[in-house]
Amino acid sequence: MSARVRAGLATCALALAGALALWANGFGIPPLQATAAGPLPAPTAAASTPPPFVPSMAGTRPDGLPDTAGGAALKVDAELRHLFDYYLSALGEAGLPAIRAGIERELEQRLAPAAAAQAKRLLGQYLAYKRALAEPDRGTGAPASGASFAAAARNRLLAMQELRKRYFSPAEAAGLFGDTDARDQDAIARLEVVDDKTLSPAQRLQRMADLDRKLPPALQEERTAPQRILNIEQQVETARKGGAGEDELFRLRAAAFDPQAAGRLAQLDREQADWLRRIAAYRSASAGLAGNQAAIQQLRDSLFTSFEQKRLGAYE
Repeated sequence: MSARVRAGLATCALALAGALALWANGFGIPPLQATAAGPLPAPTAAASTPPPFVPSMAGTRPDGLPDTAGGAALKVDAELRHLFDYYLSALGEAGLPAIRAGIERELEQRLAPAAAAQAKRLLGQYLAYKRALAEPDRGTGAPASGASFAAAARNRLLAMQELRKRYFSPAEAAGLFGDTDARDQDAIARLEVVDDKTLSPAQRLQRMADLDRKLPPALQEERTAPQRILNIEQQVETARKGGAGEDELFRLRAAAFDPQAAGRLAQLDREQADWLRRIAAYRSASAGLAGNQAAIQQLRDSLFTSFEQKRLGAYE
């Protein structure tokens, strides 16, 4: 199978995954969208870290960076929705009133009073919209008899967009959902190409390439960013094996991304090195404890937080 055909098949698979995500996320609360904080520091350093909102959020940070325009008016965009969804993913570990209170506290801390009040109002509308989506009689989840998956997914998206009109102004809906709508539209368009049995394999690949060219710049960046990061990290690893120092690795990453991103990646390197150092120390010390579980647990407690200890099974 040629590389070009494999790439086409991968694109088709991505289209199917995107449409499935559209179908699943229409009901209830989306899955956790948290930013991993990397390996946690040693227990002494972790003591200064604020406790997670719920236990499953340990080692993560809230998504979303709500911003204000001119210091007062709220900028309504996907970042605000990400913040809502981060906390709402805790449903099951915390009740909705506690989650709503947690979001409101976060908004008060991040935003000026007028912007925080506007964001709280939008939070109420967002929760009402989510509840309406989950109603069994809403009729947006079941495809029509005989409809293709692409047609059913498009109808689903249109129904969601129509429902939003009850809760949001056009500007609010565009700000909160414009990014996901663009992804969903692209995924559905690709499914329609896959479903079109009149197309030859070459024509199907050409249609997919046309869709690639029509992607908005932000989506094009999302598509290419993972491979770009992988390429740079391969260069960094090669340079490290060749004896490059931390300053040289920082410059390599900063040239590809920006100094802030390079700094974050360097911090992840340090955290990973610290994690591996403690793992090596644990393995060496535990080997001499002859299976004494009490002593082994003491050793674990001295080297790792309780959260980190859950990961030790992979290293024993």
